Amino acid sequence: MSTLFGVAGNSDSFHAAGHKSSVEAPKWLHDFGLDAYEYQCGKGVLIGVDTAREIGAKAKEYQICMSVHAPYFMNLANPDPERREKTAGYALKSCEAAQALGATRVVIHSGSLMKRTRSEALEIACETMKLVVDACDAAGYGEITLCPELMGGVNQLGSLEEVMELCKVDRRLVPCIDFGHYNARNNGILRVEEDFEAIFDVMEAHLGFDRVKRFHSHFSKIEFTEKSGEVRHLTFEDQMYGPDFVPLARVLVKRGYEPTIICESAGTQAEDALAMKQMYQKEV
Repeated sequence: MSTLFGVAGNSDSFHAAGHKSSVEAPKWLHDFGLDAYEYQCGKGVLIGVDTAREIGAKAKEYQICMSVHAPYFMNLANPDPERREKTAGYALKSCEAAQALGATRVVIHSGSLMKRTRSEALEIACETMKLVVDACDAAGYGEITLCPELMGGVNQLGSLEEVMELCKVDRRLVPCIDFGHYNARNNGILRVEEDFEAIFDVMEAHLGFDRVKRFHSHFSKIEFTEKSGEVRHLTFEDQMYGPDFVPLARVLVKRGYEPTIICESAGTQAEDALAMKQMYQKEV
């Protein structure tokens, strides 16, 4: 495996080219020069199994690495037994879709604090994560890796350290490091290579090199405020907000990492993902 670059959902240019079905996305991405496709189930797992299998077959044909983003409304930090059961259900539906798509990774949001301290919310989230992992194993989805995501809101659960703790619940868990989120919740901290190095130092201290080497990632420029963190996703054309990708590309090459990097730019995710791939290739 090498470093892969791809998109979250379908870009504006995909639709502008006359494509209407995601079944057409793998060939389009391959021809565009990309390697990965994260199918979006943020508003619910609405894709049928037959359609997912069609997309999966095309992804295999065109060598596109598939992943799935689980519903946004999953909340690992909710202690209510009924809500925990629903969270496990969302994870199972996401894994069902992933299996049909030929995907091996499912990205999940960590959750919200719900007026609790960060430590209280994290303790609940870790307990729920264990329940989710056990439910996925029992349903036959043990080969699918769950990826807790680093979140962009200051008041959301999902800081770098919290994601590390969630990943410690099971050795198969792999972090989804969203660099735009990290930058937004930390007031634009990502500027130079050393800033990215600091993230990976923390990750390796918690999880070790082998797990960190193939981490999952989201990348985009994101508008933020100091008080709340993330406001909205932007495109690479924006010159006010970061982060920039070149320092990260240099660190990835230097450390020998091989992540999957999914671009979440607002509408230009294909173009910006290709730009990242080209920046990375210049550093190799």
